[in-house]
Amino acid sequence: MSQYARFREECETEVEAQGTDDGFKAVTQEWIDRSMHSKYSYHFEWMGRPIIQYPQDVVAMQELLFEVKPDLVIETGIAHGGSLILYSSLLELNALHGGPADARVLGVDIEIRPHNRAAIEAHPMAGRIDMIEGSSVDPVVVEQVHRAADGRQTVLVCLDSLHSHDHVLAELAAYAHLTTVGSYCVVFDTIAETLPQSYFDAADRRCAPGDSPMTALDAFLVDHPEFQVASEVSDRLLITVAPGGYLRRIA
Repeated sequence: MSQYARFREECETEVEAQGTDDGFKAVTQEWIDRSMHSKYSYHFEWMGRPIIQYPQDVVAMQELLFEVKPDLVIETGIAHGGSLILYSSLLELNALHGGPADARVLGVDIEIRPHNRAAIEAHPMAGRIDMIEGSSVDPVVVEQVHRAADGRQTVLVCLDSLHSHDHVLAELAAYAHLTTVGSYCVVFDTIAETLPQSYFDAADRRCAPGDSPMTALDAFLVDHPEFQVASEVSDRLLITVAPGGYLRRIA
C-alpha cells in the first residue's frame, strides 16, 4: 500500500469516528447557530465575488469537481456570482488534469441583477459561464436547462435558490435526474432544518424547520433509491450548510 493510500485509509477511519461523535457534533451545531446570527457565510469571496458559503463547503465542492470532472455544472441561485466563478475556475484547473476542455457552468436565477451580471460577465473566469434568468421551476426554464445538458457526459447539479420545501422538491423533480451516475446533486441549506426558530423570525426567511430543503430532500429520497446520501462528506466537514445534502447518484 502506498503512503498516500495509507493516509487516505486513516482519514476515512477518523472521519467515520467524527460522524458518530455526538459531543463534537453538538459543539459544531452550537457554533453554526451563532454563525448564522452573525451572517458568517456572507463574509467570504472567491476571486473577488461574494460567494455566501462556508469555506468548508467551498473546499468540498473543489473535491467533488476534481473527483468527477464534470463537463457541465448546473447551479440554481446565482446571487453575486461567487459560486459560478468558483466552479468555472475549478473546471479551468480540471482541464489541466484530464478534465474536459469544453466544460461549462450554467447558472439559473429568477432575478440576475444588472450589476451582478455585469461583474460576472467581466470576470476573467466568465468564459465558461452561461446564465438563464427566470424561475428555476418554470417549465420554459427547465426546458432550457435540459437542452444545455443534452449530450453532456458528466453533469453535477447544485440547488441553492429559494429554500422552501415545495420549491426545492420541484427543483429536485426537474433537475436531479440530470445528474449522471457517479456524480453528485448537492442540495444546499439543509441546515435550515436544525436551526432555532428564533433565527427565522429575526431573518424573515422563506423557509423554516418543517419547511426546508431537508424536508424536501427526505421526501425526494423515498421514491429515488438511485440517489444515496454521501454521509462521509458531511461527516468530514461537520461545519456545513448542507448536512445530508450531498447526494451521490449510484444507479
